[in-house]
Amino acid sequence: MQLNLDKLDLKILKILQENAKITNLQLSEEIGLSPAPTLERVKKLEKQKLIKGYYTQLDNEALGIGITAIIQITLTRQVENAIVTFKKEINKIPEIMECYQVTGNADYVLIVMLKDIRAFEELISQRLSKMEEIGQMQTMVVLSKPKDSKILPLDYQ
Repeated sequence: MQLNLDKLDLKILKILQENAKITNLQLSEEIGLSPAPTLERVKKLEKQKLIKGYYTQLDNEALGIGITAIIQITLTRQVENAIVTFKKEINKIPEIMECYQVTGNADYVLIVMLKDIRAFEELISQRLSKMEEIGQMQTMVVLSKPKDSKILPLDYQ
């Protein structure tokens, strides 16, 4: 699908990534276009599925989420039913925020967020270690997050 994005479209995408709560009037003022064509452009970007949704970023710590960890998973075997079962099972676990199929020493990388070390231990021992499809796990606990950008690296100029 060929996308014809001009500088205004890219500017709209950047502004909405920075502040999804911006009103159409405010957005139109920032891009220098009247409200009606601004809304048309946003609707076009949504229709093209370039804008997939609008989200609220929450404060993890204030809400009691004290641990973020990265878990590298190696499956026991790379057969279709094991992969399908693994994907199905991890999607049932709300603490798994993201899952990436990767190249290298691991097959998947999970980003998990939990209340505390007890919840983390329970996730590992009661949920993940019981999955027959998982051969190995290597875990890294995140100590800090010096960068947390949600702005895609596009040429917004």
